[in-house]
Amino acid sequence: MFTYKVSVTTGKQEFAGTVDYVYLTLVGTERCSDPTLLDKCFFECLARETVVSINISVKETLGDILLVKLDKEKFLFSERWYCRCISVTTPYGDCFEFPCYRWIANEKEVALRDGKGHLPQDEKISLLKERRRIELESRQQLFRWTEWQPGFPMSIDANSSTELPLDVQFEFAKTVDFDLNYLKAIENLGLNEFMSLFHSSWKDIADFKKIFLTIKNTVSEYVMQNWNEDLHFGYQFLNGCNPVMISKCLSLPENFAVTQEMVEGSLDRGRSLQEELKAGNIYIADYAVLEGVQANDSDPKTQQYLAAPFCLLYKNSQNEILPIAIQLSRQITAGVENTVFLPSDEKEDWTLAKMWVKSSDFNVHQVVTHLLRTHLISEVFAIAMYRQLAAVHPIYKLLIPHVRYTIAINTKAREKLICKNGLFDKANSSGGRAFPQVVQKAMKTFTYKSLCFPEAMKARGVDNNEDLPKYYYRDDGMMVWETIKSFVSDVVKIYYGSDETVQEDKEIQAFVGDICYGMKNCPENCEFPSSLKTREQLVEYLTVVIFTASAQHAAVNFGQYDWFAWVPNSPSTMRKPPPTQKGQVDMNYIMESLPDRGRSSWHLAAIWALSRFQDKELFLGMYPDMYFTEQLVKEAIKTFHKKLVEVTNTIKSRNEQLKVPYIYLSPDRIPNSVAI
Repeated sequence: MFTYKVSVTTGKQEFAGTVDYVYLTLVGTERCSDPTLLDKCFFECLARETVVSINISVKETLGDILLVKLDKEKFLFSERWYCRCISVTTPYGDCFEFPCYRWIANEKEVALRDGKGHLPQDEKISLLKERRRIELESRQQLFRWTEWQPGFPMSIDANSSTELPLDVQFEFAKTVDFDLNYLKAIENLGLNEFMSLFHSSWKDIADFKKIFLTIKNTVSEYVMQNWNEDLHFGYQFLNGCNPVMISKCLSLPENFAVTQEMVEGSLDRGRSLQEELKAGNIYIADYAVLEGVQANDSDPKTQQYLAAPFCLLYKNSQNEILPIAIQLSRQITAGVENTVFLPSDEKEDWTLAKMWVKSSDFNVHQVVTHLLRTHLISEVFAIAMYRQLAAVHPIYKLLIPHVRYTIAINTKAREKLICKNGLFDKANSSGGRAFPQVVQKAMKTFTYKSLCFPEAMKARGVDNNEDLPKYYYRDDGMMVWETIKSFVSDVVKIYYGSDETVQEDKEIQAFVGDICYGMKNCPENCEFPSSLKTREQLVEYLTVVIFTASAQHAAVNFGQYDWFAWVPNSPSTMRKPPPTQKGQVDMNYIMESLPDRGRSSWHLAAIWALSRFQDKELFLGMYPDMYFTEQLVKEAIKTFHKKLVEVTNTIKSRNEQLKVPYIYLSPDRIPNSVAI
C-alpha cells in the first residue's frame, strides 16, 4: 500500500457550518485515488483547528499528482464551505501545494492545480488542457457583461449582491450596507437633530461647526481654520482629495475672458500674463465635463445648480500655487460677457466664486475621479480577469489580490448608492439626472494612457519637480508606480522568456481584448490595446491594473473626510445659481447657496463612512493567500515588500517637515484593492 498525506486548510471566520458529503480525489498521471469522504467529524475538527490531515492509501502509486478534486453533493439545506488550500505529501516525501481560496457548494466540482504558474501554451497534458477550458467556460457563464447605464463602462450582470458568484461576494466578516453605514455615521456624528431640519439653511459659516468633529491635529481641523485662504485653496489642487485637475496652461481657452489687466496685480515677478504663460508659471483647472449638465432635480423642494468653471492658478516667486481668476460660466452668445472673478473683488464675491470651484471640484471628484476612474474601471479589469485567465495562470495569481471585493462593492453601490433615488442623490448636485450625464461625458475623453501615471503627469504638464515643487501626489505616486512596475516586471520575466511568449499567450490576449469590450463606450482613439506584443507592454498594462486599484483609489478616497468634512471648503451642492455679476452677493446669499442642514449631514456621513479603513485591511503587497508557490516569485514578493517599506520611510521622513502631511500614497496606507 502507498499512503498520501493530505492536509486541508480553512479559516475559522470563513467556515459556514457543518458540511457533509464532500469528496476528495487525487488525480495522478498514472491513475486516480478513490473518492474519499470528508465526513462530519472532519469538518468539526477543521472548524476548531484550521488545518486537518487525512491519509489516502492506494494499492499502486498514482504517478505525478496533477489535480486534487473536491466534489460536494447538493442537499436542500446544504452548507457552503470555504477551502483555503490543500497540500499533498507523496509516499516518497515530496510535498505539493494546491491553492484553492474558493467556496465549495451545491454539487460544485472544484479541480485544483498545484501552485506553480502555467501559461496556456505550456500545457502538454490533454486532461489539464481540458480542465482549463472547462474552468474558463464555467467562469464566463458566471461573470457575464452588462451595460448598467448607456455610455458607462460595462459591469457585472447581477441585480443584487446575492446574485454574484460566491467567490466574489463579501465574506461574513465584511458586509457593506450603505443605508445602515450612513445611518450609523449620522448617529455617531451626532447629526440626527439636523436631519429633522433637512431643508433649512445654516445661519452663518460658523454654524457648520455644529456638525464638524474637531479632532486635534487632523487635516480636517486645519482645513476648517484655513479654508478661505487663497494659499490653502491653491494647495488643494496639488495635494487635496482631487489632485488630478491642475494642468499647465500654455494658452488661454477662447471662452475664458481673463485679460492681462485683470491679473497683473496678482503676478509678483513683474511680467505680463503672456510672459508668465510662456515661462510655464500659469496653471488651470477646467471643469468642462460639467458644461451643459442638468443638476440634480430629485428633490422637488430644493432647486440645485451646477457650473463648469475655469480657475486660473499662478505659481508665484515663492513656488506657491494661488488662484488669480475664476470664471463660472462659458457663454458664447454674441453680446453676452462672461464675468471673471478676481482676488481683488469684494470678499463675498471672491469667496463665493471659490466655493463654486470647490463644489464643481467635489462633484467631478465623486463621479469621475473616484467612481469612474477607480471603481468602475477596476471592475472591468476584475471581470475580464475572471472570464479569461485560468486560476493556474501566473497573471491571475498576480492580480487576484487587487480585485478583492471590487465587484461586490460596486454591485452594492448600484443597489443602494448610485441608483435612482439612491443615497448619492441626497446630498450632491451631480446626483439624479446629472449623474449619468457626467459619466457619459467623461467616457468620451477616457484614454488608456490617462491611467498610466507617468503619462498622465506629462499630459497635464506637471511631471517636472523643478517646475512644480511640493506636488506630493505626483512625487509619491511616481515612487509607488515604479515600485509596482518593478515587481510586475520581476514576475513577468519569470514566466515570459521573450516577447513571443506574450504573443502566444491566448489567455492574456483574450484578457486585454475583453477589457476593450468592457470599455467599448470609450472613444475610438482611447488607445486601450486589443492585444499585447511585448513584455514591456504587458508590464505597463499590469502596472496600470494594480496601481489603479490600489494607489490611485487610495489617493482619491481615503482623504475625503480630511478635505471635505468642512462643508464650506467643498460644498456637495449649491442651492442658488452662480453669480453672473459682481457686487450682488452678500453673506445671506452665500448661506442660501451652500448645502442646507440635511444635505450637509448626509454629506458628512457619506465621506466619514467612505474614508474609513476596513477591519483586517490588506495593504499594498500584503498577500496572506499564497497563490504563488515558486521560490523565485516568493523572492520577488520579498523584494517588493522591502521597496515598499523604503518608500513608506521616505514619505514619513518628508512628512515630518510638513505642516500638513501628505499620507494618502504611503504604501502602509494603500489597500490592495477597491473595496470601499
